[in-house]
Amino acid sequence: MTGIYIHIPFCKKACTYCNFHFSTSLQTKGTLLEALKKEISITELYDSTGNDVATIYFGGGTPSLLSAEELSSTLVQIHSKFQVRDHAEITLEANPDDINPDTLQSWLQLGINRLSVGIQSFNEKELGWMNRAHNATESLQCIEDIKRAGFTNFSVDLIYGSPLQSNDDLHRNLDIIFSNNIPHISCYALTVEPKTALNKMIELHTSPPVDTDRQAEQFQLLLSRMQQAGYEQYEISNFAKPGFRSRHNSSYWQGKPYYGFGPAAHSFDGNNTRRWNVANNALYIQSLSKDILPFEAETLTDTQRLNEYIMTSLRTSEGLDLKRVREEFGEKHSSRISVQSIDFIRQQHMILSNECLILTNEGKFLADGIASDLFAD
Repeated sequence: MTGIYIHIPFCKKACTYCNFHFSTSLQTKGTLLEALKKEISITELYDSTGNDVATIYFGGGTPSLLSAEELSSTLVQIHSKFQVRDHAEITLEANPDDINPDTLQSWLQLGINRLSVGIQSFNEKELGWMNRAHNATESLQCIEDIKRAGFTNFSVDLIYGSPLQSNDDLHRNLDIIFSNNIPHISCYALTVEPKTALNKMIELHTSPPVDTDRQAEQFQLLLSRMQQAGYEQYEISNFAKPGFRSRHNSSYWQGKPYYGFGPAAHSFDGNNTRRWNVANNALYIQSLSKDILPFEAETLTDTQRLNEYIMTSLRTSEGLDLKRVREEFGEKHSSRISVQSIDFIRQQHMILSNECLILTNEGKFLADGIASDLFAD
């Protein structure tokens, strides 16, 4: 069983904080989509199980910019190469300004059964500061349209911890989410990435810097409100009503195999081989015109595999399974992690339950640092 990720590297506008691979020029969209279908057709399958597809995820960029015909032809290519399960989860990332009754019906007819909507905030001033292509009115309208169209499985993205966001603003965003009974929410702390407009704005003092103390405060506020509203935090940034976890994203955290198609997309064979496509649209198109797959690859060492497991497992509600570490990587590493985790348990950043190390609410905000301390050398 495997998943498929399709990277659509086009956006209407560049958000100030974004460091994903994308272009705001749509001139090569048609040519790139032909190259993407070529990549799907000539990619070698991992093994017999690599043909069995349980999830498909259109990400980006902004895949909701694609027409119904463009989405359809991509899905036809996937079905010609892979055995897609009858009840596969098929997700489309969409921006509010691309959502209307017509597009929603066309997506449903194509078999898309889950949406991930990039709302980020319902605050007009904050949306402008982020340079989003939509406004708050469009965000509210798209939620109504999604439910009216018959989508029962959809997610909304929110950003917290921006310099413009007060605690009251975050409360208002969550009030809107809860009042609309949205089944899945992905919440991300604003991060300042190199080579982004936000990083430049802070360097030039045209924007205040991110306040990490306030981010930590808002993170705890977020956890409290989500729990009260009946959402399960199954991964640090992801909250779901019962039965509405993202199956596709969960497969990443569980170390399952997946194929990535499109420029900058990553793939993993579920064992020890990872590869990533060139993050350059022109080179991607040129390579595939010559039937060349434009990727680099690496074979993970046992130490790298263990450290990846530590990083991803600690982000999930199931936690880090010491028994699995012992079985896959040896008693030495299981014992070492057990000893090194004692201080985190004493500090109430972590609990030990049935041989699983699980972060507490206080520990979750420190997850990356805790994981790093538990890494093998």
